[in-house]
Amino acid sequence: MSPRADYDVVIAGGGMVGASLALALSDYSQGRLSVLLVESFPFPKAGTAPVYRPSFDARSTALSFGSRQILESIGVWDDLAEHVTAIDRIHVSDRGHIGSSLLTASEQAWPALGYVVENAWLGSVLLNRLHTADGVTCLSPASVSKVEHSGGQAELTVEPKNGEPQRIRCGLLAVADGAQSGLRAALGIASQTVDYSQSALIANVTFENPHQGIAYERFTDQGPLALLPLSDSEDGQARAALVWTLSPEDAERLQAAPETEFLDRLQERFGYRQGRFLRCGERVLFPLQLVEAEEQVRPNVVVVGNAAHALHPVAGQGFNLALRDVARLAEHLVALDTGQLGELSQLRAYLGRQKDDQISTVQFSHQLPRLFAQANPLFSLGRNLGLLALDVLPVFKRRFVEQAAGLAPGNARGSRRIPGQSL
Repeated sequence: MSPRADYDVVIAGGGMVGASLALALSDYSQGRLSVLLVESFPFPKAGTAPVYRPSFDARSTALSFGSRQILESIGVWDDLAEHVTAIDRIHVSDRGHIGSSLLTASEQAWPALGYVVENAWLGSVLLNRLHTADGVTCLSPASVSKVEHSGGQAELTVEPKNGEPQRIRCGLLAVADGAQSGLRAALGIASQTVDYSQSALIANVTFENPHQGIAYERFTDQGPLALLPLSDSEDGQARAALVWTLSPEDAERLQAAPETEFLDRLQERFGYRQGRFLRCGERVLFPLQLVEAEEQVRPNVVVVGNAAHALHPVAGQGFNLALRDVARLAEHLVALDTGQLGELSQLRAYLGRQKDDQISTVQFSHQLPRLFAQANPLFSLGRNLGLLALDVLPVFKRRFVEQAAGLAPGNARGSRRIPGQSL
């Protein structure tokens, strides 16, 4: 579809965050706002229903209970629900020490603490919903190559992969093109990076015992090791997504190791709570960094998703925080006159309302692995007492779970409740 010459909002980046923002703007404004979503990879054609293609090696995302509420609010949860795996319990432990805690959905009176969904299914459901979203136009493959300002609006140069560059005006440009955002850099927005000098080894594994909806967060002297429950493999074996934090050298060795050697090492680090590990799929490595944009708002510009803050994967906070950001942003924008969408004072007001959530979530993800990496006996004693206290003090446990689920008090202080945030 050929885009118009002007829009209320242009979103640069049609991944899961950009697509979610487009759907939130459409749903919350009931189609009143005109939105252009620009993505460098080709979108599926309109009318192509999402198809679930089970794959042993599919990458997955952990969705918090708060994220479920947001996805319900933008009309995609019912389609997602068919292929998500509920997390009913989370077992947190410190390898080699007595400290452990079991977090349960029943204690919170929630249907689940969270859900695990394969990225391919989440992406296809979001993109399919975009084709019927009121006020949303999708342009792909294309990219935003230049941004200028004139008359209180942003003037963009949008370059389709096959076609002539087009000039498009908008009230607000949302930058959502990922942690290594080329558009963020082109705008001269600096970012700060903390290199953890570690890598995440990602793989899907199977084991003997049914997972029964239990997720594991096991802290070791090398870093966190997480197992997230997935649907069973095609041959009926219990399957889970592994996120294993290691030194870059160990991660490379284990990625290249024979499967039997890899499973033996994993067994030694994790233990036998799920019986023997039986099979391992493709192993992928990601260097671990905290990347934060030094500016999230400028006149006519807002930075969201990993382009704003890319986090350590511990507790799976990154995408869930991004969803809360876009829900808060959409709620704020739809309350404005269209002429106010790019006003710096309004964008600062959005950021001010969301900043506490961002700071607490970033620090939670940043400090937790560092706390458990401390070998000092006093630190070890303190964190194990903390885990034991977490198991016996209901108020403490509830606040911890609410923080992890994006439902911590203070995350919603606006005029009306944001889906996925508590009053």
